Amino acid sequence: MSLTSSAFRRGHRVAAASLIAATALAVTAGTASAQSGSAPQPASATCAAKDLGLRLGDSDPGAGNIRYPLVFTNKGKNTCSLRGFPGVSLLAGDGQKIGAPATREGAAGQTVELAPGKSAHATLRTINEGLNDTPCWTTGKIVHVYAPNSKDAMTLRTQGLRVCGGVFTVSAVTPGTEG
Repeated sequence: MSLTSSAFRRGHRVAAASLIAATALAVTAGTASAQSGSAPQPASATCAAKDLGLRLGDSDPGAGNIRYPLVFTNKGKNTCSLRGFPGVSLLAGDGQKIGAPATREGAAGQTVELAPGKSAHATLRTINEGLNDTPCWTTGKIVHVYAPNSKDAMTLRTQGLRVCGGVFTVSAVTPGTEG
């Protein structure tokens, strides 16, 4: 037997032993992970409109802006999630559309997990009358909303939401009831 073939066989044995040890370690780690329950949990389902309550918080005027929290509350029995921007439009009391839908403002944000009874909100923003030459819209009496990633509309009656200056924006949802 030559030195070269002996070294070659020894290299194969070391490689085979290393492979067996690595496989055993991976199987042991996988079993421990499964037993300890540390495997990643599946994300909760997107909140369905039928499981959400909707309300418009009090206006928060300041520095020429008027902000309203649009609050989504999980009324369902299971945790669900919201991520991104709701679709928001204003309607007159007779259901006629007023102006354009709210435009998105800011980043899409993170997923918000809503346990039953918990809330998340998006912020609607307009500006004070007279800050620019664009006139105010007719006062909206109904807020028409699509929760993020939903095709089911929700409506909310309001005492009046007036958009001025042609500025009507909506932020992504964030946890809680106010910003």
